[in-house]
Amino acid sequence: MASDSLTRRFSELTEASPARRRDAVLRALDILLSAFFLLVTLPLSLPIAVLILVTSGRPLFYRGERVGRGGRVFEMLKFRTLRRGAEERLGPYLGEELVRRTQAETTRAGAWLRKTQLDEIPQLINVLRGDMSLVGPRPIRPRFFEELAAELPAYWQRLVVRPGLTGFAQIRRGYETSMAEKLAHDLEWIADRSVRLYLHTLWMTALRILRQILR
Repeated sequence: MASDSLTRRFSELTEASPARRRDAVLRALDILLSAFFLLVTLPLSLPIAVLILVTSGRPLFYRGERVGRGGRVFEMLKFRTLRRGAEERLGPYLGEELVRRTQAETTRAGAWLRKTQLDEIPQLINVLRGDMSLVGPRPIRPRFFEELAAELPAYWQRLVVRPGLTGFAQIRRGYETSMAEKLAHDLEWIADRSVRLYLHTLWMTALRILRQILR
């Protein structure tokens, strides 16, 4: 990835849009809430680790490169939900084809983890480290970022904020049918981000997960 070009682009964006006090407040919330959620979910994380070991062996975690704030590439963590080697087999795909092939690669335990979104608990570590935020555009692989940025010039705007564990595009999914529409939701968050919207997005995410579990 041309990380230097991403960094230059990020510099242009941040020069045009100076850092605001609200970002510091949102980062403080990220630290406090991610630390709290890590402690709360610890009793769940240990049985999940055992479940993965017993049903499909090691590794416990999926580790994938993603594009972060300013174009910096980081390693995103998740509990592994796919068969071993699936990342290489799924690498060339995006969109609906990726969704279809991912379903075929999902382990039985992984299907439950995905439905409940408990597979994303390790991303709280990414939030605590500063790689991610609890709310923001979902992190994307470097290769796909470059492809989408070439198709959608506004895609560069995602570099202004940290990618999120959840976001507008996720709580509204079902309305969007294209990457352009998902990007529109992401840009709305970037433009209007506030403590109120941050807390609202977390609340709506919790309700969506609860509905999925109860189906």
